[in-house]
Order: sequence, then structure tokens, then C-alpha cells
Amino acid sequence: MSHFRSVDRHTAYLLPPSVDEWLPQNHLARFIVEVVDGLDLRAMVSAYGGRGSAAYHPSLLLSLLIYGYATGVFSSRKIERATYDSVAFRFIAAGSHPDHDTLAAFRRRFLDELAGLFVQVLDVAQEMKLLKLGTISLDGTKVQANASRHSALSHGHIEKMEAQLQAEVQELLALAEQADQSNVPDGVSLPEEIQRREDRLKAMAEAKTKIEARAKARFEREQADYQAKLAAREEKQKKTGKKPGGRPPKPPTAGPKAQDQINLTDEASRIMPVSGGGFEQAYNAQAAVDTDSMLVMAPAVTQACNDKEQVEPMLAQLAALPASLGKADMLLADTGYFSAANVAACEQAGLDPHIAVKRERHHPPPLERFAEPMPLAEGSSPVARMAHKLQTQAGRAAYALRKQTVEPVFGIIKSVLGFRQFSLRGLNKVSGEWTLVCLAWNLKRMAVLRPKSAQSA
Repeated sequence: MSHFRSVDRHTAYLLPPSVDEWLPQNHLARFIVEVVDGLDLRAMVSAYGGRGSAAYHPSLLLSLLIYGYATGVFSSRKIERATYDSVAFRFIAAGSHPDHDTLAAFRRRFLDELAGLFVQVLDVAQEMKLLKLGTISLDGTKVQANASRHSALSHGHIEKMEAQLQAEVQELLALAEQADQSNVPDGVSLPEEIQRREDRLKAMAEAKTKIEARAKARFEREQADYQAKLAAREEKQKKTGKKPGGRPPKPPTAGPKAQDQINLTDEASRIMPVSGGGFEQAYNAQAAVDTDSMLVMAPAVTQACNDKEQVEPMLAQLAALPASLGKADMLLADTGYFSAANVAACEQAGLDPHIAVKRERHHPPPLERFAEPMPLAEGSSPVARMAHKLQTQAGRAAYALRKQTVEPVFGIIKSVLGFRQFSLRGLNKVSGEWTLVCLAWNLKRMAVLRPKSAQSA
């Protein structure tokens, strides 16, 4: 008698199996399907004209994409393959197999609608009593663009290459005009070589025009800032009767700089410094995270390397959230976000700012960690008040929440889920994809936070 279970792959089922029996009741795929089926998808549904063959329902395609991003499967081809290979994807697709073109087209088509769905999911979290808005932790992380930094051209390099290519074109034209072309190597087609260089020159000319347009916009912004600083100095001199101290502001320089660059693959991306050293063609992805639930409340993507300019746009996004979610009362951010204007903006928005004024030294003396600062003088500036607050025990404890909330969210998204590079190109598309990433993270987090009774139901 055999001690092993019998293996039979050929006997047919008496009755067809139900996909509902394939997964445990508390599986993430079931939770995503349940939440997505409860969302208002009328904007997506109405976009279908009703002509041609029957289409897959938006809820099915959206669930496939969200589950894919929540489990580290970002490629539409891999998602299509998973509908055959993975029980969870097969469950979501209900036994169907949408092809990768359908999935990719759906993702591109409805990127703008994801922002509204993102807020709907936050409403679901609030109804499940998983979210109570209070302290917000803000941070950014560099995510690689779908382009290589080696595809970038600087304005100075373009000018050098233009001169070289034009000289090569003239040399090839001279060879083509000669009656005796015996000195031309076998296999070389002079018309093709000339055309290749002319196409390259055309692409460089277009890139150069775009760099110059960027430089013009930058000069206009810098000129406006320069004029504002001059006006402030003049106003101060009128009030005090004394010449302001310090160096006067330096006027901006018009025109592109030699190091100004553009990427020929994704011109909206920028070369940015990344953690660990070095530079990559990337975007700066931002996220405002609720410290209690670790749910992302507001995602954003910017082309700026510096985080200083991201506080006010993020405050506007938080203010636009439904009142039913509650109101944020505290903002935590590292020193990259610090400026007097950002501190004032937080206070004006009704948030208590905890933005690091400078980098803290590692391993301070034991007693210094528990010491309280001297009382603050009356009439101190908002920055002085915040700096004093961050030196108190309560302020240090509040600021410490930042490292255990938003930084782990980025760490899980990049290291566990494996999302380190955008699949799409262009700022608008990349912003939509980052919203999809954060939406997938929120649903994954909500599945963990939901009560045990709901998981086993």
C-alpha cells in the first residue's frame, strides 16, 4: 500500500470549479476586488462608447492593475501572464485573460481619474475606522525615470556636437560629389550616412530649442525674485534710514547655461542626486503620510530636486481633502523642507509645523537628550518658536514619528514591492502612475489594518 497521496491531473471535474473557492477569505485580492467594486466608476464606464466588441469592465482592469502594483507586478505583459499563472490574478480576472495592450491602454487612458478614486479609497478607510486624520509626515524620494541619464544632452555638448556633425556632413557630401569613390569603404552608403547625421542634427536643434525655452522661463522667475528682493531692501532702507547690511542680490543671467540638460527619451525628467551617491535620470516623488495609519493622504511628483518648494502645494492638496476625513493639525518634515515661508504657510493653514531647522548630530550626550531649552523670549518669530519647540521633549518625540512613518512607506514601496522606476514617461503620466502606486499601497495597508473579524468573515 502506498504511503503517498495519489496524483491525478487528467480526471475532469464533475462540476466546473468556482473561482470563489480558489483563495482564502482574507486574501488581499479579495479585499481589493471588494473595495474597487464599491467605488464610483461612472466616469470610467461612461467613457466607453458601446461600439465594437464587448469590453472588459473598468472594475476588473482596475483591480488587476492595483493588485499588480500592490504585489510588485508593474508590467502589463507580466499581469497578462499572471492571469494564467497566478491563482490570485485569475480570481480577480474571473477566469478571463485581458491582453497587455488592453491593460496598458486602460492605464494610460484613465490616469487622470485615479486622483478621484484615491480620495474615494480614503473615504472607505475612514468608514472602516482605519483613518483619523491628525499628524502628517511629509517626505520625498527619487524614483528613476523610464529613461537613461546617458540619453541626456547638455546645451554645451549640443553646440560641440553640432559643429562636429556639420563638418562630417560636408565631408560626406564632398565624397559623394567625387566621380571616383574608390576610397569609400565597402558597405558604406554615403546617402544613408548623410541622412543619419542630418536626423541627429535635427533632433539636437529641437532639444536646443527646448533648453532655451526652459532657460527663458527660469530667467523670468529669477528676475521676478530679484526685483522682489531689491524692493524689500529699498523698503527696509526707507524705514530704518540705513543701508541694509549684507551683499546686494545678484541679478540673474539670461540665456541657457552650458550644463543645462534635456533627456531625449523623457524630456520631463531631470538628472537628480540619489541616496548613496551618484546621479540618475529621475523624478522627485512626494507623499504626505498619516502617522497613525501610515496611509498616504496626498501623493505628488515634481521635477525639482529640492523639497523646499513642495510644502505649499502639499498643503493645498491636504486642504482639498473631504471634510469627512478630518483635518490635519501637525506637519512633520526634515530639514530639506525648511524655510521661513514654509513655516508661515503651515501656521496659516492651521497646522503646527515640526520642520527640522538643521541636521541633528548623531549620538548627543545622554543628559542633553533629556534637557529642556531655556524659555523663549516674547515676540519671537515663527521660525524661532518652531526651533524652540523642536528642542523640547514633546517636540522631539513628535518629530521622531517621521522616521517611523513616511520613511518606512518609501522603503516598502521601493524595496519590498520593487517600485524603483516609472513605466510611463512625461510628468502628467508619471504623476498618475505614482498615484496608482500610492493607491495600491493604501489598499495593501488597509487589508492589514482591518479588524480580525472582517478578515475572517
